[in-house]
Amino acid sequence: MHLSQRFIAAFLACTLALQPVAADDLPELGDVASNDLSLSTEKKIGQQIMHEIRWREPTYLDDADIEAYLNQLGGRLAAVSSDPGFGFYFFPIDDRNINAFAMPGGYIGVHTGLIVSAQTESELAGVLAHEISHVTQRHIARQVFQSKQIGMASMVAMALALLAARSSGQMAGAAIATTQAGAISARLAFSRDFEREADRQGFEILGKAGFDVRGMGVFFDRLQKAVRLYENNATAYLRTHPLSGERLTDMQNREQAVPYRQVPDSVDFQLVRAKVRAMQGTPGDAIKDMGNLLRERKFASEAAIRYGLAYAHYRNRDWDGAEREFEIIRRLKASAPMLEHLRADVLIAKGNEVEGLAIYRDSMVRYPLNLGLLYGYAAALIGTRRHDEALRFTEAKLGSYPDDVRLHRMRAESYAGLGRKAMQHRALAEAFALQGQTAGAIEQLHQAQKAGDANFFEMSSIDARLRELKQRLFDEQKEKRN
Repeated sequence: MHLSQRFIAAFLACTLALQPVAADDLPELGDVASNDLSLSTEKKIGQQIMHEIRWREPTYLDDADIEAYLNQLGGRLAAVSSDPGFGFYFFPIDDRNINAFAMPGGYIGVHTGLIVSAQTESELAGVLAHEISHVTQRHIARQVFQSKQIGMASMVAMALALLAARSSGQMAGAAIATTQAGAISARLAFSRDFEREADRQGFEILGKAGFDVRGMGVFFDRLQKAVRLYENNATAYLRTHPLSGERLTDMQNREQAVPYRQVPDSVDFQLVRAKVRAMQGTPGDAIKDMGNLLRERKFASEAAIRYGLAYAHYRNRDWDGAEREFEIIRRLKASAPMLEHLRADVLIAKGNEVEGLAIYRDSMVRYPLNLGLLYGYAAALIGTRRHDEALRFTEAKLGSYPDDVRLHRMRAESYAGLGRKAMQHRALAEAFALQGQTAGAIEQLHQAQKAGDANFFEMSSIDARLRELKQRLFDEQKEKRN
């Protein structure tokens, strides 16, 4: 396992205060001398940065299965944290580097490289518990406001530098180069304190959530060994990285006081790891990789590797190959939403739409809270040109999930399939508005007005929403000026 310099740079970028940069799209903090960052402001900042990730970050992984699993796992951990009502959102980043990062407001990014490299679910949970603790202990707010000279722009710079660090090692180096040397030196010791505190809190969360508390120490031990690969050529900043032997010793000392107990991995963990691995490289590469794992029997779950192979065949448009793997999976008596999701898609791709859609409907009854199935079914209805059904389904689900951007976009696709252009733009406007793109939402509503196919009530709704969004844009611009 190799740890890239981008991971280290990302961590430094997140924990060090940067010089001010432009932040026109983010809210003002107000009086930085108050030495406090309100939770509502922190949430707003995190939400705006998350909007930027969804819109502009090419490695943001829009995969409902993986995202659903991360939020299920993260939710289980957050529920036993020191602030269970904080409200977290976990999202995947398609990057093979080993990393996870917390942003303001409880938004936590998880690299696919971390998912694959975690050898047990307790290891992955340990990293997420550590990141959750950074949020609940208000480390971001405390770090920024320990100096009265650090304000909004510095906080934004830290988050954006983290993204740059993941995408480009050169960009990360440039970001870190803009920091004040004195500020770096002053903050490294403080960041070590934050890390130790996150370790302690994360350890408690891991145990309360029913995971193996040794998972955290085992994973960070592996991480520390990877860091050593870079020590000889690293800059002074990287040599003083807070991932230290002292932290590892603290973890091991805590572990000794807890009786050992083996905690089995969930089926979903194994399936997500297999899917992430099967997504890498070309479909042919993925088929070869999964086939080798099966032949060499290098797996903790045969059903998961069979699922990964089925997904690789699906990517390769080999529907029969994928279906053969599902015949074996059924004999292994494995059951999970992700399995039903892919099985339904394979049948639909083969032309067996009736059976595929029936699997979706049955699975949504068995797993009513799984959003991957919900999105998959809506997409399948649209893909099979059942636009009336897709529209009824998405509108019904928006009653339960009114802020779901995916549903609004699929609602727009349904309207498009029905040739209803005005309402297509109306639905797209809601998706834009929910992602913080107020100007884009207004433009969509202008297009809705010009479409010419809206009835009186629809046009009234479009006009009313346009007035609301124009007022929102005015307020946003006023907030920036102030």
